[in-house]
Amino acid sequence: MSLLNLTQGEKAIITKVKGRGAFRKRIMEMGFLVGKEITVVKKAPLGDPVEYNIMGYNVSLRNSEAGLIEIITEADAINLKESEYHGTFSSDFFRQTAEEKGKTINVALVGNPNSGKTTIFNFASGSRERVGNYSGVTVDAKEAHFKHNGFTFNVTDLPGTYSISAYSPEELFVRDFIFEKLPDVVVNVIDSSNIERNLYLTTQLIDMDIKVVVALNMYDEMQKNGDRLDEKQLGKLIGIPFVPTIGSRGKGINELLEKIIEVYEDKDKTVRHIHINYGNAIEKGISAVQEKIRIPENRDMLHTLSSRFLSIKLLEKDAQIKSKIKSLFNAPEIEQTYTKEIKRLETELLDDTETLITDAKYGFIAGALKETFKPSREARVKKSELVDVFITHKIWGIPIFIGFMWLMFYLTFSIGNYPKTWLEEFVSFVGNTISQNMSDGMLKDLLIQGIISGVGGVIIFLPNIMLLFLFISIMEDTGYMARAVFIMDKAMHKIGLHGKSFIPLLMGFGCNVPAILSTRIIESKRDRLITILINPFMSCSARLPVYILMISAFFASYQASILFSLYAIGISIAIISALLLRKTFFRESDVPFVMELPPYRLPTVRSLVKHMWQRSAQYLKKIGGIILLGAIIVWALGYFPRHADNDLAQESSYIGRIGKFIEPVMRPLGFDWKMSVSVVTGVAAKEIVVGTIGVLHHASAGDNEKSGSIIQKLQNDTYDSGPKKGEKVYSPLVAFSFMLFILIYFPCIAALAAIKKESGSWKWALFSIVYNTSLAWLVSFIVFQTVSLF
Repeated sequence: MSLLNLTQGEKAIITKVKGRGAFRKRIMEMGFLVGKEITVVKKAPLGDPVEYNIMGYNVSLRNSEAGLIEIITEADAINLKESEYHGTFSSDFFRQTAEEKGKTINVALVGNPNSGKTTIFNFASGSRERVGNYSGVTVDAKEAHFKHNGFTFNVTDLPGTYSISAYSPEELFVRDFIFEKLPDVVVNVIDSSNIERNLYLTTQLIDMDIKVVVALNMYDEMQKNGDRLDEKQLGKLIGIPFVPTIGSRGKGINELLEKIIEVYEDKDKTVRHIHINYGNAIEKGISAVQEKIRIPENRDMLHTLSSRFLSIKLLEKDAQIKSKIKSLFNAPEIEQTYTKEIKRLETELLDDTETLITDAKYGFIAGALKETFKPSREARVKKSELVDVFITHKIWGIPIFIGFMWLMFYLTFSIGNYPKTWLEEFVSFVGNTISQNMSDGMLKDLLIQGIISGVGGVIIFLPNIMLLFLFISIMEDTGYMARAVFIMDKAMHKIGLHGKSFIPLLMGFGCNVPAILSTRIIESKRDRLITILINPFMSCSARLPVYILMISAFFASYQASILFSLYAIGISIAIISALLLRKTFFRESDVPFVMELPPYRLPTVRSLVKHMWQRSAQYLKKIGGIILLGAIIVWALGYFPRHADNDLAQESSYIGRIGKFIEPVMRPLGFDWKMSVSVVTGVAAKEIVVGTIGVLHHASAGDNEKSGSIIQKLQNDTYDSGPKKGEKVYSPLVAFSFMLFILIYFPCIAALAAIKKESGSWKWALFSIVYNTSLAWLVSFIVFQTVSLF
């Protein structure tokens, strides 16, 4: 019976706490533990909630919550024992009976047809035990009751099913049984000789967030085929213990029963709840639906059903789940949300949502087996896996990945140079037109020297940015990006992280802010913090205009190689930093995870263009916002106060004074005052570095004296005073030292805010400021001074 059945003043002892997730954790933290005595204090006027006394304090529970707590009363204990013993009961028989009652485990066996599930059931129950048909249904299901190691097992052998999608009576029955009967442990019986297909049902059980043990049945057949599986590692990856069994011979059955007991008593360290990653687009849809479901008014249903599972099933257009959520408080709002998300996903990904989610599940399975399963050499390779033979090869995988990255940078320059030149000419034309048709004055100077030089100096690199985003979109949409994560997993292990940390690092090539926010997918707090702190070393697209400017001006013959080297240096510094952090601040053990390998897809032109444009639009928005504002501020600081001598006007301006003040610190790196002050302005956003350089050099100014592109200005720039007067300011070495500093130093303000938000403390944001900037100065200093010697 449940706690709900007690009347006012009645006492009982708790024998079991059912339910799932946050509810079960909260209720147990409140003291509702097996073996604890509980008393009904009083009921509310309408009978709900009810006040109970447990462990010396009073607490209120709703009836829906009390119904999930199983108890035994003294009267029940006496009735239970009278049939076994007719003498005098001792004073503590009540508690002993409750303890025995708490050692009753309700188990459900689920698995594919012909997986050997019933064989395990029959061998475990034995011919001595009572086995009967499960009544009231149109499909076969059997019950058995037996004892093992002091525990009573109530086992239900559910009908064989390939999934729990509610398309057949068997599927519907299995799912309803789990929903309504709430078994303590679900044993998923798998045919080891066809493990990939059988694990599909396992992924659905993972989504349900219930206690699961996997029986790897027919294990001998898998070994005969020459296949090898690291079942312990597979269990760690997906948070479910695996037990090899040979049901026909009874091998592994005792081990399976012992594992069920461990999981029931929360003693198995393998068990943890994971979220299968369905990809950004689908995850966005799941979150949107889940947000509508997971409100206080719907908590009664969520005590036993996972809101994530419900959301996934709604996106799969599951009719039964659609019907179930109609009873929820905000059912119309939920329906509107999942309908909208289904439409968005099918329009964006050009496939029905059920297929998309199924593909993602098999991607998850492929990723898990890639690390743990070694098929026989004689096994035939599927056509769909032929590409992965080369792409994820342990020797050739990384060189292929590096080759793809180099090719991406080469094409970014070689193709992007043409539209970049056209934009340069257009910006120059606009500057010249304004110069020739507008009278002299402060407004003219603001337009030409400030806005056109600053914003124009950044916008000319838009084609290169768009191309880079296009190539990244191709890698993501084809499924290659997931392979890049997989092949880098071993390297990530060397620095104490998992391949999953590589996902935010790759995202950092686009923008560090969403990349830092995406570290939420990493379960381990240690791995998450390390990934957050090393993410700013990934060269975001905001730095790309600086690289392209300097490389175009001073490395005409080695453009792709220099750009590739900057990305490689950033990754190398991230690796070294991760090692240092792991050895100093973060020493906890890591948490394993599954790297999903989704099926290869031929991306659609529409999808590629959409993804490329979404990211490019963010770049344009920056240009029209913070970069425009930064350019105006830099121009104003360089324009005032006015000086009679035009040659000294800039150096004596506010920005000149700031630059001259900073210059002594930056001079050992090869920087003049203009580069020094552009580094400071780049704290707001790295694109402002180029805007500042453009303003200070009056690029594309429009008059004969100051005309020419920003690249030509840099190539011709000389020192106006001091011991180096007349010497060229820039050289390939100075340009490379400058790019290194921009790569490593102070994260932008938005990235710092993201670090604070995700780490939960300004401490790590301040650490990032000090560590990154100090490291940037040190690396640039070593490179500049060392190469200068030769």
